[in-house]
Amino acid sequence: MGELELPHRHKKRGIYERYVKRALDIVVALMMIACLSPALLFIALLVRAKLGSPVVFLQERVGQDGKFFHIYKFKTMRDPRTRDGKKLSDKEFQDALSKGRELELLTDEERLTKFGRFLRNSSLDELPELFNILTGKMSFVGPRPMFRANYEFYTPTENRRHEASPGLTGLAQVNGRSSASWESRFAHDVFYVDNISFWLDLKIFLKTFAVVFAGEDATHSGEIPAPFTTCRLRQLAEFADVDESEILAQSKEERALLLERYEQDVANRG
Repeated sequence: MGELELPHRHKKRGIYERYVKRALDIVVALMMIACLSPALLFIALLVRAKLGSPVVFLQERVGQDGKFFHIYKFKTMRDPRTRDGKKLSDKEFQDALSKGRELELLTDEERLTKFGRFLRNSSLDELPELFNILTGKMSFVGPRPMFRANYEFYTPTENRRHEASPGLTGLAQVNGRSSASWESRFAHDVFYVDNISFWLDLKIFLKTFAVVFAGEDATHSGEIPAPFTTCRLRQLAEFADVDESEILAQSKEERALLLERYEQDVANRG
């Protein structure tokens, strides 16, 4: 799980990936929901008391084959608002991200409560994703599902992360978590897609517990990269020698061609 040498294409899916992985997801998800139902109820009551309703928020993410779905998480922050008090919906927030709009929002740090930080550091806020796994939108192990707003900014190779079902945890999450660079995260995601196996899933699953219990990167002690769209817009603008506004004004087809050229340039320089 160190340095990665990425294969050029997804290998033929084996029996585990085609049949066993999904069956294990269903069985383990059902067992965990049954065992953790008192904890789920208790956490839901605490969230309701400390942060209000809804206790579980839905956020649109990108799933396998680029299909969109709503991820379930316990609420950890106060509702997104601008500094003048206007509440924003998830759609308004993601539209702002995809269009590069600058909104005078309260920062995540300002919205994150002490209780919410505890839920995040312990990964307890992720428990409702067990229902995403049960319904087949996610798996226990796979690339973490990203914001819909990021979807049009992936290079062709990065986009291959969507060849597998997104996961509750993944190879990138046990190799740096949120302090890892976006390039490192995507490299691990694509490596995972090309090397799915029972033993790799088991290693990632077990290492996740070690990472969570050790609190690695949970308090953001490392340097956290800027949001993906912010990083990618800067990279593309520098590569094309234009303003970021010109990148945003491009059609999907034009941007896709630019991303191909950018990826090739990075490969040639690397």
